[in-house]
Amino acid sequence: MIQWWQILLLTLYSAYQICDELTIVSSAGSPVFAGFITGLIMGDLTTGLFIGGSLQLFVLGVGTFGGASRIDATSGAVLATAFSVAQGIKPELAIATIAVPVATLLTYFDILGRMTTTYFAHRVDAAVERFDYKGIERNYLLGALPWALSRALPVFLALAFGGAFVQAIVDGVAGVKWLAAGLTLAGRMLPGLGFAILLRYLPVKRNLHYLALGFGLTAMLTVLYSNIQTLGGAVSSIVGTLPKDAAITFANNFKGLSMIGVAIFGIFLAVQHFKYSQRTVAPAASTKSESEEIEDDEL
Repeated sequence: MIQWWQILLLTLYSAYQICDELTIVSSAGSPVFAGFITGLIMGDLTTGLFIGGSLQLFVLGVGTFGGASRIDATSGAVLATAFSVAQGIKPELAIATIAVPVATLLTYFDILGRMTTTYFAHRVDAAVERFDYKGIERNYLLGALPWALSRALPVFLALAFGGAFVQAIVDGVAGVKWLAAGLTLAGRMLPGLGFAILLRYLPVKRNLHYLALGFGLTAMLTVLYSNIQTLGGAVSSIVGTLPKDAAITFANNFKGLSMIGVAIFGIFLAVQHFKYSQRTVAPAASTKSESEEIEDDEL
């Protein structure tokens, strides 16, 4: 069960995050940050980061231009994390059954927030004509209220009164094994979909070698970090259990670097060398004096 103070903190955060996204832009309104804050408040940081990170990747290639609205993945991360921790829902299932539907439905609240904010915008225009600087400041700050309520109000209502409804939906989905498995798989596929949307708008064909470089570096760094994790686990398990004169040695505990990653890195360097070698420097145009004589040095 979600406690009243958790509902209060999550509601206040939901009100702040949209204002931060529109003004300060400190990334406090991103889904991964929302998952972090919600996980911290709910007492399960791992679940919060998993859900927030998955939704962050899902909207990786989604942006807004002008007055366009997009799905509210941040509020979806808040609600999915809160209900996942409070009711013991699997994170993947929470993403598919809570986060994505909530993020889609809250698009209408985003539109409502935009429409109601125009009231204060017109009051600012009127204050400008009167040279009422205090009125400009006051109405500018009041314009944040519709934005804050467009996120805080649905999050509060869902957390305060939606627990039984969410539990009924999850229980119904869990009763149908194939549906639960499908939704869980869909939740795991969302990060890949986000990458696909991002790559759709990037000049991948022209910079394919950079994409390959990123893949190669990821493959090599994954091995490196797994080695560090192995080293840390080994040290933490034996330090304090050995006599003082015993030495800690590690032999054959590390994997070699991925040969595929090394090969891709080499291909990247080869492509870069080829591209630079194809560049030709245009010769400087010769200048002539009024007497039609070339002033450049003669060969």
